[in-house]
Amino acid sequence: MDRRQFLKASAAATFLPAAPHLASAQDAKTLRFVPYSDVAIIDPIWTNGYSTRTHALLVWDTLYGLDDQFQPQPQMVEGHVVEEDGKRWTLTLRPGLVFHDGSKVLARDAVASIKRWGARDTFGQALMAATDELSAPDDRTIVFRLKAPFPQLPAALARPSALVAAIMPERLAQTDPFKQIPEAIGSGPYRYLTAERIAGARHVYARHEGYVPRQGTPSFTAGPRTPYLDRVEFTVMPDAATAVAALQTGAVDWVEQPIIDLLPLLRKDPNIVVEVKDRTGMAGQLRLNHLQPPFNNPAIRRVILQAIDQEECMNAVCGGDPQVERGSIGFFPNNSPMASDVAAKALKGPKDFGKLKQELAAAGYKGERTVFLAAQDVPRIALVCDVAADALRKIGVNVDFVAADWGTVLQRIGNRSPVEQGGWSCYVTYWAGLDLGSPATSSPLRGNGAKGSPGWPDSPQMEALRARFLTAADPAEQKAIAREIELQAMQDVPYVPAGQYLQPVAYRKNLTGMLDGVPVFTNLRKG
Repeated sequence: MDRRQFLKASAAATFLPAAPHLASAQDAKTLRFVPYSDVAIIDPIWTNGYSTRTHALLVWDTLYGLDDQFQPQPQMVEGHVVEEDGKRWTLTLRPGLVFHDGSKVLARDAVASIKRWGARDTFGQALMAATDELSAPDDRTIVFRLKAPFPQLPAALARPSALVAAIMPERLAQTDPFKQIPEAIGSGPYRYLTAERIAGARHVYARHEGYVPRQGTPSFTAGPRTPYLDRVEFTVMPDAATAVAALQTGAVDWVEQPIIDLLPLLRKDPNIVVEVKDRTGMAGQLRLNHLQPPFNNPAIRRVILQAIDQEECMNAVCGGDPQVERGSIGFFPNNSPMASDVAAKALKGPKDFGKLKQELAAAGYKGERTVFLAAQDVPRIALVCDVAADALRKIGVNVDFVAADWGTVLQRIGNRSPVEQGGWSCYVTYWAGLDLGSPATSSPLRGNGAKGSPGWPDSPQMEALRARFLTAADPAEQKAIAREIELQAMQDVPYVPAGQYLQPVAYRKNLTGMLDGVPVFTNLRKG
């Protein structure tokens, strides 16, 4: 029995008949959420793990929010003024903003936070490269003096996915960007209760009584982010069957990523809503370590690019469910305006493993041990790990399949040492289409070496193309540059696309007010 069939059978065996759940007054004010994995890292800019992103959107606020049309809107700021032909931006903070420790949010907190975020985030790096000076002339004023116009400044600061441009107290923001902050203090709608954390099992958040929502209409992370609930509890359940059973009985209220094979049963439950909230989708990828053999050899990476069958990867995850499966993609998601067929066509189709095995040897592969970090507690990752590892073995790669939980993988991928010293060769991850849809936001497509994401591709050609994209104003020109980027990616292989699908959420029907986009916990009410 393959893993997908095992998960399906296990889930069906654990699935419990619906039972009444008597809610207490406390239950009505407490939301119990099952994240796709543990929040192993609490620093909002230290990892691309989306469980940390979800945590960050509870604890921290951002200067701009993103509405459900993906347009940036003022959030912590009242607004901005652009002068000097686009080279001076003056942002004014809203009055009354307060951190969880009781201190006022000041412009210097924002300046320090932006600088720390800008050292790590791909969009932030572009913004800081265009910035000549970032200052706080008074407590509520933030001034960007730019070397050249950067009209996407609000979009960069609004980014609600991957590394969040979270505004934290200056004392925390002064932490080295490549070291983790010691505590999670923000000004967002919920406070993180460190004392109630159980590593690998539970995270708890309480309503920030000092939070002052802005006016307007709630939309994704824009508008009023009103915390109606007293508490939000993250309950980590690595077993997918246990999570959906808990949802049906009312022991939990919301499962972020229910197992796809169980969706037909969940859809039949009158007390449960199953729907896609993030329509940008999830794109899988095999991330390769460019610093260590064998994947420091671009010729070998190009063979691996051709070996991974995206359709097989997504069939393993989705089981052929037409409502969620989207299949093969290039280096931009199919629903992105930057997508073209230049890579998608080249990567689609049957795989001749015998021929690829010969090409791998001709490329210089000498049987080096490749450490494949394989997260097992996230089904959508684990299933692609199985497919990818099998493909690598079929073409002659010496695969050391290291099974671990996702939190452990996130900690280990920062190790740049050889595999003999605890390093790694490859791992499977996913990115939201929201992150991959543009060269401006796609961290995996960067070629900035040691300053980039784990894997650390170094490609001056990719960086030059990205710089051209950031200064292009015409949509047709942007799309043409994006096509050039895909062609260059076919040569450099910063990562290997593994397909795209739409991941639904599942929640109890008495939970109302859920917004479109990635999980946020504001504007939610529990009946």
